Formats: sequence, C-alpha cells, structure tokens
Amino acid sequence: MPLDQVAALLYAVVVAFVILFQFCLVFGAPWGRITQGGSHEGALSVSGRAAAALSVFILIFMSASVASAAGLAPNWSGWTAYVAIGIQGASTLLNWITPSRPERRVWAPVTSIMLLLAAYAVFI
Repeated sequence: MPLDQVAALLYAVVVAFVILFQFCLVFGAPWGRITQGGSHEGALSVSGRAAAALSVFILIFMSASVASAAGLAPNWSGWTAYVAIGIQGASTLLNWITPSRPERRVWAPVTSIMLLLAAYAVFI
C-alpha cells in the first residue's frame, strides 16, 4: 500500500476518534473546558452541542476527501481535498491560539498531526 494511502487511513482513524469525542459532547459529556474555546464548564449548551453535531458532518467530509485524494473510496473530485486541507489548517491554527490552555494542550497536537497526515495524503 502506498504511503499516501497509509496516511489517509491513519487520518481517517484519528477523525473517527474525534467524531466519537464530538458525539460524547452532543450527548452531554462534561468536557466543555477542552472544546469550543473552553468557555463552558461541564457540558456544552444546546448551541454548543449543535456545533459539535455539525462538526461530525464536516469531519466525515474531510476524511472522505482526503481518502479520495489518496486514491481510495469514495473517489471524490480533487478539489474537495483542498477544501479539507483548508478546514484542517484553520482548525489547527484555532487550536493553537485558543484561550483555553486545556484545549490547547489536548487539541493543538492532535490537529497538528491530523494536518500533517492530510497534507501528506493529498500532496505527496
């Protein structure tokens, strides 16, 4: 298996864990300090939970786009991978500059690894 496909599969695995995290938030996990700027202590508000639910769809799109760029299913158009890289880059930046220290400690490294995997899968 080519390395770009390995990177895309590893990206998909990390995305799956992030999706699991988002579902936990939607269903009331008390992790508000490590997400969405860390402004919520405990469980997220209804709007925060809605944002977490929306992010699940965005993450699925991103994973499918990166997989497609590496020659895997679902074989979407190449431009979708560039959109995914842009979203992943913005997410990474936002997690590095968040005012929430706990969020920064958890998600800055995770999103940085995700960005590296996605970039390798798309550009190499």
